Amino acid sequence: MADHDDEQRQDAAEREREEQRYAAALDTAERLLGMRLEQFLDRGPGEPANGADFKRLATVHTFGDSWPRTGVLDTRTRALVSVTIAATLGTLEPLRGQLRIALNSGVTPEEIVEVFVHLEAYAGAARAFDSYRIALQVFAERAQADGGRGVG
Repeated sequence: MADHDDEQRQDAAEREREEQRYAAALDTAERLLGMRLEQFLDRGPGEPANGADFKRLATVHTFGDSWPRTGVLDTRTRALVSVTIAATLGTLEPLRGQLRIALNSGVTPEEIVEVFVHLEAYAGAARAFDSYRIALQVFAERAQADGGRGVG
């Protein structure tokens, strides 16, 4: 009986640690993105129940494990790397988020444009232009939010 109680306490403690990690990851995402992620994490129509597991694991790994590692790469540098990866892969919606993180982390629009100049040389014009269209949308979104003053 005592072993069973100990096991239940350990399970409860582990669940609590996981909840704390998830909450911290969501807080990091909000700090970087400037918005809460919960709106994107709700269960969608027809989504299997284990979809929540995937989203939780991805959120904890990305915003709980990877982004906080600022000892070698600071957040600003990590943001530029992330923009480059998303643009190169052509993952346009994640790119939108990476661009917001970069701008929120002090990366200038001019630096982002230079990423696309370099990207074009190595990944090709078609990929660079597709991704650059998303950057232009994010720049316009930021300019509108700033009352038309622009991003930089």
